[in-house]
Parts: sequence; C-alpha cells; structure tokens
Amino acid sequence: MVKHLNTTNINFEQDFNDLLLQNRCVQNDVSGVVKDILQNVKNHGDQALFDYTKKFDKFLIDNYTIRVRKQEIEDALSNCNEDTLKALKLSAKRITDFHIRHIPENDQITDDIGVGLGIRWNAVEAAGIYVPGGKAAYPSSVLMNAIPAKVAGVERIVMVVPSPNGYLNPLVLVAAHISGISEIYKIGGAQAIAALAYGTETVKSVDVIAGPGNAYVAAAKKEVFGTVGIDMIAGPSEILVLADNKNDPSWVAIDLLSQAEHDEMSQSILITDSEAYADKVVDEIEKHLKTMPRADIARVSWQNQGCIIIVSDLNDAPVLINQIAPEHLELAIEYPKRVLTKIRNAGSIFIGRYTPEAIGDYIAGPNHVLPTSGNARFSSGLSALNFMKRTTLIQCDAKSLAKIGPSAMILAGEEGLDAHKASIAIRLEKKIT
Repeated sequence: MVKHLNTTNINFEQDFNDLLLQNRCVQNDVSGVVKDILQNVKNHGDQALFDYTKKFDKFLIDNYTIRVRKQEIEDALSNCNEDTLKALKLSAKRITDFHIRHIPENDQITDDIGVGLGIRWNAVEAAGIYVPGGKAAYPSSVLMNAIPAKVAGVERIVMVVPSPNGYLNPLVLVAAHISGISEIYKIGGAQAIAALAYGTETVKSVDVIAGPGNAYVAAAKKEVFGTVGIDMIAGPSEILVLADNKNDPSWVAIDLLSQAEHDEMSQSILITDSEAYADKVVDEIEKHLKTMPRADIARVSWQNQGCIIIVSDLNDAPVLINQIAPEHLELAIEYPKRVLTKIRNAGSIFIGRYTPEAIGDYIAGPNHVLPTSGNARFSSGLSALNFMKRTTLIQCDAKSLAKIGPSAMILAGEEGLDAHKASIAIRLEKKIT
C-alpha cells in the first residue's frame, strides 16, 4: 500500500522519520562469499575468472575468449540501427561537452613572503568500468561512466561486463566504442571487481573502479576500496516529484513510474499541496501500469516503496526535500527557481514541467550516476573529478624558509617530533634547543 503522509497529521513527524530511516538496501549478507571470491582471484588469477564465469554465467572462457575481439565490436557497429547510433553519438557529445567544462585548472602562486604554493591536477593512469549484464543492458551507463574518465585524461579505460550464456548485448559494445574503449572483458560479478583491483595474468589492475552492479558487486567494491578508488556504492533508484495541481497528472504519474520500473526496491515520492490532485496522479498511475511492459516490477515498487506527502504550502517542501536528499528531484511547479534556491541536498534537479527525469538519464549531459539513499547530503554525482587527483605544490627558498621555519620548529617541538624540527633547523643552520 502506498504510504500517505500529511504534514497536518499529529503523527507526521514520526511517520516522516520512519520514511527517512527506511532501508531499501537490505540484502542477504554476501560479504563472506565475496571475500572468498576476491581472495581466490587474488591467488589464482585467470583460472579463478574462468571457473566463476562457468559457474555463474554458464559460459566457458579462456585466455583468448575472455577479451572482446575487435571483430565483435565491428559486428555490433555494423548491425546497429542508424537512428540508435545517432542517438548514442548525440548523447556522448552532450555528456562530453558538459563534463569537459568542469575540469579543474592547475593553480600556482607565490605568497607575500616568497613561498611558492599550488595545486596540480592529474588523471589516474587506469580506470575500470563495470557494466551490468543479465536482465537488461544499459548502453547509457557505459557512456555516463566512461566519458568522464576519458574527459579527465585517463589513458587506459577497461570495461568488464558479464555475458550470461555467452550473450553480450551489442549496444553495450557500440557505446564502448563511441566512448573510446577497446579493452573489454567478458567477466562480471565480484570476480570482475577482483580482477580490476588486483590484476590477473590477462587483466591488468586499475586505479579507480566505477559503475553499478548487484549486491555482490557492491560488496566487492566496498572490500577493495583502499586498494583502488571507487565511485560510490549506489542503492535502488529514487525520484521525488514536487508538483502543483497545474500539472497534467498523467505526466507526473509516468515520471514516478520511470524510476519504479527499474527495480522493486526503487522509490517514487510525490509531494504536493493538493490531496485531490494526488488522487488524480494515483489514478493515472493505475492507467499507465495497465500498458507498461515492466508493470510487474513498477507496481511492486510503487505499492511497497512509493509515498505521497501532502503539504499545506509548497514553500514548506524544501525542508522535507533536504532531509530526504533524493537522487532525482523534479520541480514541476509554477515558479521552480524560487524553490531551487532553498534546495541543498539532491543528486540532480530537473527544473520545470517540461524537464522529465528521463531526459537526464540519456541526453541532457550531466551524469546519471548519482548518490542514493540520502547520500546526496554529503556526496555528488559521478564526474571527471572521480578519475582525477590533486597534488599540492610547495616551494621555499632560503629567505622564505627563514621566515616561516622557526614557527614550524616550535610546533614540531611541541609535538615531540625532533627529526621534523631538525630537518628545518639544519637548513637554517640553527641548533636544536
């Protein structure tokens, strides 16, 4: 049953708190199995990958067939529908154009006492992109994960993708080609994460791993963090629509279902100031569910995870939105920018009635890999920065060291770190006292 909350109800605060504390990421604990898989790949390399692929994907691979061949990519390209290819290329261009604008610049100054200070940005040398396989294939996710790495300047980008029963969706290969990826391996699950993190005879290790996956992939990314960097641990998808009663309820209904169709644990939330309008949206949801191919999934998501919140005034909504910190936020209201200035926590914001969340999933340009489960309170969506690192620069000459060195020596002495103190003193030709 879809949850109904109303800010005027005496129990609203408790009900809303329960919504915030709801854990949609509850899974069977797979950490023990994942640790065993990681260790096995670490110890036995390629052979472990071959064995796990046979076990989980029902597919035999060896040293030759583990990697996608150039001919397979060319076949996928030649068989790709022309309109689909154009759409993928347009998406890639827009993603590239957006992300390249946010590459940080190096900075260097000499301060007023002569100390040179700066920051230098570099891309990591190698990045691994995990692409889910199985029930569905998402070429858009290939673009969204790979292009920021390319824009950042990563020289080697590796893609791993499971091939259940030997089948690999050709659009995934097309998207990889458009993104500039040619090193692709037919492996998935925790074993693929292990290969990217530790390396095997065939798969060389990387520095950063990005991309979504199932519970085993998520657990594996958690385990290898520290050996490599990771993008984030993403949970089920979410959308929050703030809508007034001037919207076509059918539009809002299908926007809510656009996330519900992802997964039974996805969450769709409607905030509005009209109970009557909310009822109209619910009616339209039922109409859409009758024709949706993924209606079984969407219905379970909507009924079990969905929520409608009625507020007395739409101006009260930002307080609630900031606490929810949704992955996707639609502002389908008359004057969205008035509310926009009050929103602090959201993965991505879609402004106005003609900006459905789905446009951001494919073609707008900003990344669709976004923080879930309230993590937008402290984290951001995927960008080129996930594949970059900054190095600070410091340069003293004899005169500038003489000006700040004595204070550093005092602090080192207070901390009892005599070698620190001496390394400065020796340059200042002072004795340690």
